[in-house]
Amino acid sequence: MPFAVLSKRAGFLLASGRVSRSIQAMARRNSAGMSDSVYGDLLERARAVVPRLETNLHKGQAGRIGIVGGSVEYTGAPYFAGISALRVGADLVHVFCCQSAAMVIKSYSPDLIVHPVLDDHCAMEKMEKWLDRLHVLVVGPGLGREHAVLENVAALLKHCRHSGIKVILDADALHLLTLDFSLARDLSGAILTPNAVEYRRLFGETKSLNDLREIIGKEVTVLEKGLSDKIYDVTLTNQVYYVPPGGSARRCGGQGDLLSGALATFYCWALNCKQETNPALVACFAASILTKHCNEEAFREKGRGTLCCDMIEQIPKIFRKHFEHF
Repeated sequence: MPFAVLSKRAGFLLASGRVSRSIQAMARRNSAGMSDSVYGDLLERARAVVPRLETNLHKGQAGRIGIVGGSVEYTGAPYFAGISALRVGADLVHVFCCQSAAMVIKSYSPDLIVHPVLDDHCAMEKMEKWLDRLHVLVVGPGLGREHAVLENVAALLKHCRHSGIKVILDADALHLLTLDFSLARDLSGAILTPNAVEYRRLFGETKSLNDLREIIGKEVTVLEKGLSDKIYDVTLTNQVYYVPPGGSARRCGGQGDLLSGALATFYCWALNCKQETNPALVACFAASILTKHCNEEAFREKGRGTLCCDMIEQIPKIFRKHFEHF
């Protein structure tokens, strides 16, 4: 079947919510930029970075993740990101949020360690003692656009540039970059996760890797979210990887937060895996695949009423199926 015809057929089924495994398999085989061999290689590499569960491990060795976000209007986003990181397999998650959001986020789950510091005039001083303990930061879920908060986040990103902490920039952190892109340029190991609209705000219609490298530098990876997620690897391979289509037509709020939390855990593991030469690429691929399968499985059960919390419930099942060691 020609790819153009396949894409049209797959698009119809995705739009209607009816996505068969055979169509997804065909789309995977024919999707530009990712052959079966590339798909299989990335999946095996994703499995390889997952640490084995052993009784001699200590709490924190499987990942200490920081979520920077949470405002009076948006308390769900940092929760979704944090709890997804834990469900994938991180040991500890710290949420750095505004004071008005802290008690609400605490009430969602006692598994999250919540710091109400993000709108404090001494925010960096209060966060700094925790930052060196963390492996990866997710900046942006529920952040909001208050000037004082964005100033604190800008200071945080400058700190990360010097300390080497790996950062994932999502949601309102991407808005901050539209105001000052120098905060991300050549931020070593950073991953940006824009949707299609956010991508255009950041980069216009730029799709050329050479042009993209001129904008972001050589140390930043971009995961553009969409029907087929695109991973722009300007760091090592100088390629665009098109992750096969998946999921459903149900676009509930919080899916991007789930992806960012999962991405943080996979990225932590990939960074700690000495054999992995391209941690950002492998982590982006793994998080994209997991999120799409969680959406598909939740939609199968809940249909049009699917919520992000339904997707999060599917994480253990999807992880065991695609990434777990047996």
